[in-house]
Amino acid sequence: MEKYSVKLMQRASRDLDDIYDHIVDDFKDIGTAEKMADALEAAILSLDELPYRGAVRRVGAFANRGYRQLFVKNYTIVYRIDEKRKTVVVVTIRYTPSSF
Repeated sequence: MEKYSVKLMQRASRDLDDIYDHIVDDFKDIGTAEKMADALEAAILSLDELPYRGAVRRVGAFANRGYRQLFVKNYTIVYRIDEKRKTVVVVTIRYTPSSF
């Protein structure tokens, strides 16, 4: 199986920091913030082996432009695959409230 490199754009890296800070600031729970950040980072890093497992993004920002999305709890990781360079480029991580 061919591996891809995974690159976080500056915005995605900032999103990760903001998610962590939001959980700590609003919920005063460092443990939960660390678990969420770890889960997001693990999902992102796992794209090196299975970059096409995320669904094609068909709604919202980045829709119908070749971007894919991967869901982790209430967050959506939006990324694209540069097949020529064998690179997964994570562009943003967005809060996705449940529809319940």
